[in-house]
Amino acid sequence: MNSYETRIGMAKKKMEEAEYILLGGGAGLSAAAGITYSGKRFTDHFGPFIEKYGFSDLYTSSFYPFETEEEKWAYWAKHITLNRYELGATKLYIDLFQLVKDKSYFVISTNVESQFVKAGFPSDKVFEIQGDYSYLQCEKGCHDTLYDNELWVKEMIANTTDCKIPSKLVPTCPVCGGEMDVNLRKNQYFVQDEKWAESDKLYKNFLQESEGKKVVYLELGVGFNTPGIIRYPFERMTYHNENATLIRLNREHPEGFEETEGRTIAFTEDMQQVVSAFMQ
Repeated sequence: MNSYETRIGMAKKKMEEAEYILLGGGAGLSAAAGITYSGKRFTDHFGPFIEKYGFSDLYTSSFYPFETEEEKWAYWAKHITLNRYELGATKLYIDLFQLVKDKSYFVISTNVESQFVKAGFPSDKVFEIQGDYSYLQCEKGCHDTLYDNELWVKEMIANTTDCKIPSKLVPTCPVCGGEMDVNLRKNQYFVQDEKWAESDKLYKNFLQESEGKKVVYLELGVGFNTPGIIRYPFERMTYHNENATLIRLNREHPEGFEETEGRTIAFTEDMQQVVSAFMQ
């Protein structure tokens, strides 16, 4: 691997020359921005839940099989509030917007905290393919409408006692009367509404428009939980386009296709440091 300074220079040059930039945001991006799912941030906010259920982090706790809906929504109200409503735009996401705002760009992200939009990215240039913390859906996906949850969540938080909410605050599906869930892709019932379909169309249009052109695929903290959404497609598109460059920011998994090694610039350094250097 070339020196840090050499790689920064190469990456900056490629981004300056690029006709298109496609950003791919994964969990490592939000972690680098300070939206961590474990450690002090978790223990400071989830003490009662940790004591009652033995939770160790926000990721594994989101799969906990709560015995009642009252317990489930007490947890999820806290989870959503911390990661979606209490948190403003972080510096790393704001810097990314400043980096690409004058380019032809698009964003695909598996993150669900809406940080890209908060940081200034227009919503029609962001495809949050895995869902959004701010919406609820029918747990069984009986219809394709999503429901803004901010007021619900605030009321749940205000009325949580002993890690439970009152039964009257448990949301139910207005169509089938069944249980509700957060709009996150975790099973076959994930609801893809009209907005999701439009984002998917815009993303595919961007891919078609940029095909064969000078493209930078800026991959940010994408691991192997869902590699088929960003990581593998970015590598494949780089391989098939000799004018493309893959810039990968990933502390743990910088490796990629051997065939695209000459057109891949990888960084394992601190992501905020690297993005700040791109802007200088």
